[in-house]
Amino acid sequence: MKNRTSRTEDLPSARGAGPRRKLTRAEEVRTRLADDIVDGKLSPGMPLDETEIAASYGVSRTPLREAIRDLAAMGLVETRPHRSAIVTRPSPEHLRQMFQVMAELEALCASLAATSMTLSERRNLETIHEGLAQILKENDPSHYHVLNEKFHAAIYAGSHNAYLVEITLATRRRLSPFRRAQFLTSGRLAKSYAEHDAILVAILQGNRDQAATTMRAHILTVEDSYEEYAGLKTD
Repeated sequence: MKNRTSRTEDLPSARGAGPRRKLTRAEEVRTRLADDIVDGKLSPGMPLDETEIAASYGVSRTPLREAIRDLAAMGLVETRPHRSAIVTRPSPEHLRQMFQVMAELEALCASLAATSMTLSERRNLETIHEGLAQILKENDPSHYHVLNEKFHAAIYAGSHNAYLVEITLATRRRLSPFRRAQFLTSGRLAKSYAEHDAILVAILQGNRDQAATTMRAHILTVEDSYEEYAGLKTD
């Protein structure tokens, strides 16, 4: 598997391209651990020795424990009373099921956004897309992932359905490390941008059916790209 670049990302929001802010120590550790689990450097069943990891990552145990709690909520570690947490990871079949649900949730968000987004929200989505074009020229997968999350978050918000946003964000959080990994496959940034462009056009045209269709196809392509990166594709 490919080595990842170091990250100084910010958390996704729906407003504009915006500046990058440096991750907190807990967020940084969570991201590094999640990447190591997704990459297979930390295998399912492996105990996470807090003292060893804290020393290796150069952090105290407080942000490390916060990171482990976050990873447990994401389904990447299992915590045990009075014992070290252990690495876990969704099976390939469970991941496929999660991506299927994600595709339908995001398709619904895009469909609703096509007719519910305000003018300022549409302009904001265009601004984010323009920012992605610049990052594409820089070929920076780490920064692209950050702004990619903002692009999708803007569409969720544009659905104007609070419950849909809630469950879509929760599902995305579970899949975030796997979605991030797909950007390391050859040519994926350019393909992702083209897929976003089709989604943006459908939303700006107010075409609910096309917005849903293009978003669904996009998420299923994300799944395919991750499987290619992870060596899970058999065809």
